[in-house]
Amino acid sequence: MKSFVEYSSDSDFSIHNIPFGVAVFNKEYIGCCTRIGDQVIDLATLYDYGYFEEIEGLIDNIFEAYTLNEFIELGKPITNAVRQKIQELLQEDSILSKDEKTIEEAFYDLDKVKMMMPVHIPNYTDFYSSIEHATNVGKMFRDPANALLPNWKHLPVGYHGRASSIVVSGTEINRPKGQTKPADVEKPVFGPSKQLDFELEMAFIINKNTEMGESISTREAEDAIFGMVIFNDWSARDIQSWEYVPLGPFLAKNFGSSVSPWVVTLEALEPFRTASPKQDPEVLEYLQFEGDKNYDINLEVYIQPENGEQNLICESNYKHMYWNMTQQLAHHTVNGCNVEVGDMYASGTISGSDPKSFGSMLELTWRGQNPITLSNGEERKFINDNDTVTMKAWAEKDGVRVGFGEVSGKIIPAK
Repeated sequence: MKSFVEYSSDSDFSIHNIPFGVAVFNKEYIGCCTRIGDQVIDLATLYDYGYFEEIEGLIDNIFEAYTLNEFIELGKPITNAVRQKIQELLQEDSILSKDEKTIEEAFYDLDKVKMMMPVHIPNYTDFYSSIEHATNVGKMFRDPANALLPNWKHLPVGYHGRASSIVVSGTEINRPKGQTKPADVEKPVFGPSKQLDFELEMAFIINKNTEMGESISTREAEDAIFGMVIFNDWSARDIQSWEYVPLGPFLAKNFGSSVSPWVVTLEALEPFRTASPKQDPEVLEYLQFEGDKNYDINLEVYIQPENGEQNLICESNYKHMYWNMTQQLAHHTVNGCNVEVGDMYASGTISGSDPKSFGSMLELTWRGQNPITLSNGEERKFINDNDTVTMKAWAEKDGVRVGFGEVSGKIIPAK
């Protein structure tokens, strides 16, 4: 496929992608959109001019909504048809390529729009599904010889987190405050976190509602997953280490998480499927699956100090995940937990076996013992005030590139 819209060969947003998002156009109105190269396309205008009229089930201009929830709830037969129609319209010599009026009204330069949260998130769950990350943390905080807890290889560990503080890329994050207990004091103290960290994650988004008592099998899971985003699960390590026993993360996590604005569909990621790591011991029947359920997605993390340049500090890959999305969703719902349209499920920190692929400062600096030196000569054990952390994700194979763009967030001083 070749598009009439020009874009660079290394663009995340090729004609093979067709992601979905929500934007403010010309500071005037909000609507659903897609992107190719550096052009953002107002889907509501395409609908008004009849470009989707042949798609059965798309009866109203659902693209005028402030989130993608209503659109993705239509289900894959309709959302896939819309995506394929957009691909057709963007090809060379298409009807749209000759429609100058619609192009003028519906196509916007990237710098003329402001991206919004793509979905309303009713519920958010964070998993802990990278064996390398879990092993590293276990070595640091527990017995290095028995880094994984007994349950880890038998089920996808996770917790239900806070949805209200998940924000779109570009939103500043206040350094969180809370209780910590330094090793050299008898009682806990209160104040801003001194060990603020990022966690490199991906997240998937649900496209259906279920009733309490229903479950979604590994075989059914992909039909319930609309697409994926990059997810930065900001974490206050010093707060977390004091509070997490016995119930797990709380204030260390719920102050903010950042997501990329473009939702990339599973269909766009189809060419990049890859085998999952071997799971040993064999998992229980409800967690078993067939076929390739992991995805070969390259990941990068950058730190940019105030008035400085970006520093690449991590290169990882989503294919390292021990537990895949179908297993995560099957486990989450096997007890009858209901899901809702827009629910977001984060992968947990994605780390590989190479130290350069560790997906958090906790691991990259090994709890601060091995600081990272930035290009301006400054050192980082964790994230400083006014640092900006940027994550990028893309898949590439046989000349086809599909990416997510980036998620970026700047840490500002505690209020």
